[in-house]
Amino acid sequence: MAQFDVYVNPSARQREVVPYIVDVQSGLLDQLPTRWIMPLVTDRYNTGGLPRRLCPSVLIGGVVLFAWPHQTAPMLAKSLGRAVASLRTEAATLLDALDAVTSGI
Repeated sequence: MAQFDVYVNPSARQREVVPYIVDVQSGLLDQLPTRWIMPLVTDRYNTGGLPRRLCPSVLIGGVVLFAWPHQTAPMLAKSLGRAVASLRTEAATLLDALDAVTSGI
């Protein structure tokens, strides 16, 4: 598992809203049984009033999704399966979105 790897949402019930999740946890914590994940939601469910910095758009498999850093949560690493993509190139944007949640700036 690598930071910024993208996985299909293991929750079939939530997949219509959150088709993918991205691992935002530092690789320094790989020994933990959990990973800190950020939901990637479809345009249909993204609230238009949220600031772009808070909910940046990303492209996964030709589909535009929106990161929801305000909904990050731990998830058991063994439930993630195999990575289907990487958002390593979007690392600065995703970390900035997390910073917007924690610092409000």
